[in-house]
Amino acid sequence: MEQRTLGTQGLVVSALGLGCMGMSQSYGTADESEALATIRTALDLGVTFLDTADMYGPFTNEQLVGKALAGRRDEVVLATKFGFEREPDGTLVGVNGRPDYVRRCIDGSLQRLGVDHVDLYYQHRVDPNIPVEETWGAMAELVVLGKVRFLGISEAAPTTIRRAHATHPMTAIQDEWSLFSRDLEDQTVPTVRELGIGIVGYSPLGRGLLSGSLSDPEQFEPGDFRRKAPRFQGENFQRNQAVVERIRELAQQRGATPAQLALAWLLAQGPDIVPIPGTKRRTYLEENVAALTVELSAEDLESIAEVAPRGVASGERYPSDNMARLGV
Repeated sequence: MEQRTLGTQGLVVSALGLGCMGMSQSYGTADESEALATIRTALDLGVTFLDTADMYGPFTNEQLVGKALAGRRDEVVLATKFGFEREPDGTLVGVNGRPDYVRRCIDGSLQRLGVDHVDLYYQHRVDPNIPVEETWGAMAELVVLGKVRFLGISEAAPTTIRRAHATHPMTAIQDEWSLFSRDLEDQTVPTVRELGIGIVGYSPLGRGLLSGSLSDPEQFEPGDFRRKAPRFQGENFQRNQAVVERIRELAQQRGATPAQLALAWLLAQGPDIVPIPGTKRRTYLEENVAALTVELSAEDLESIAEVAPRGVASGERYPSDNMARLGV
């Protein structure tokens, strides 16, 4: 497995990670046995960079990941996040960046994961009511205490990234990046490259759209958030599917699937980028890993740019009510 370095503090991870959220929420029925098998197969294949968060489930995803890692902790670069405060029943309270909350969150995560430290700890969203310096001051304390090795932030503005990085060196940001989501390229990517911060790309397959396996929004189970997501609705879905079909044609010319081409495209955007496609099934995991063997030429990248230029996706990333509640 190819390795990539995130940031300048020494964190080395597998070139492809595994997003674990969908194993517990947002994408229909959970299957613990298949999820556990998927995580363990990922490790066997060399995908050792695992991503979770306390809010996923809520809380149950960290427990699942911890169960899967029993006896294999030393093989894994483990990332989790804090920032969304939720009640035990899942009710979203809001975004919380208070220092005392940071300290409580890491202890809860360590207990659920069954580990004594986390390799990469992200602030999941920025609390607009708490200066980021205060939040990151508390996070820096966790590094000193040995509970966390490296720090990151998700979906933060470039100015916020600079302020946090000045408080304690930042190893990685985590933002959505795919052929269908490229807003971060204007300001965020130049900022983090200037500062020497790595990039972890979540939803690199556009929440399944770029996999080429979706044919009808009605196929989503109850509880799958995509049933209400704008990109999967009506004419938006049909227009996005038309783009995916053109991507499929390019992929076939390269002997690849649409998902593999989409992942290869993101990997080709720079050696400081690590995609973390999420899946809850071994079949898709193995398909994603094979993307690492797809080498794209300059001509290939030009063809992809013609088929899927910036802004090609129809519809917003999230439902409007989610964007307001989650601060996206």
